[in-house]
Amino acid sequence: MAGKEILHKVKEKVCMVPSSSETGKGKSKIDKHVTHGYHTIVGKAHHAMEDYAFAQFKEVDDNELGLFAIFDGHLSQEIPDYLRSHLFDNILNEPDFWTEPESAIRRAYQVTDAKILEKAVDLGKGGSTAVTAILINCQKLIVANVGDSRAVICKNGVATQLSVDHEPSKEKEEIENRGGFVSNFPGDVARVDGQLAVARAFGDKSLKRHLSSDPHVVVEDIDDDTDFVILASDGIWKVGYSSFSFYLQFMDTFY
Repeated sequence: MAGKEILHKVKEKVCMVPSSSETGKGKSKIDKHVTHGYHTIVGKAHHAMEDYAFAQFKEVDDNELGLFAIFDGHLSQEIPDYLRSHLFDNILNEPDFWTEPESAIRRAYQVTDAKILEKAVDLGKGGSTAVTAILINCQKLIVANVGDSRAVICKNGVATQLSVDHEPSKEKEEIENRGGFVSNFPGDVARVDGQLAVARAFGDKSLKRHLSSDPHVVVEDIDDDTDFVILASDGIWKVGYSSFSFYLQFMDTFY
């Protein structure tokens, strides 16, 4: 099946609306084989676009960084937009980013979440998931996430999920220890306090005592065996495709 045919099927399944979309691409200056592209488009939900993408190569302290992210808002456009504007700056401003990047990223997530909660009057009551990927000199990839937006890496034709889906059912004990509960109503997904379908997120001030914004962080070497990495919100993953051939052909559609 051709890439455009697969994309058409994806659009049919999630009822994508082509009038609200954003596309971009770029490439590394140190390795011509390393490129990026992104595409955002409204799905079947009957509300404004709440997903934001970030993709950029930049030089920092004589190193090239590829900065990539998907922010999937719920009940909010402002919070994912705030994350797009501030999260990477907060990560890179951590003094030990170059020596202890995993710890620095965790702290930056917490700092950013605290700022969002402080600005709740302006940013609103909603929240956002996030998956971020930092590519250092085209050799090392650091992926972090809260919520259910995913990062998948393909090496030698084998796809592996790098992120972790933070589902309430998987973190029931932690949520209950914070004073919350996890609902499991028939025909519905598990939800924190009967409301939110993820156990970790930015924002959500009214639920924050029962939620976490501590990210899962993983480091992956990038080498000649690496085919590509995909970041996407749950709207793509819920379509149900998971094969290497789908990933490859789906990417070909945008190049």
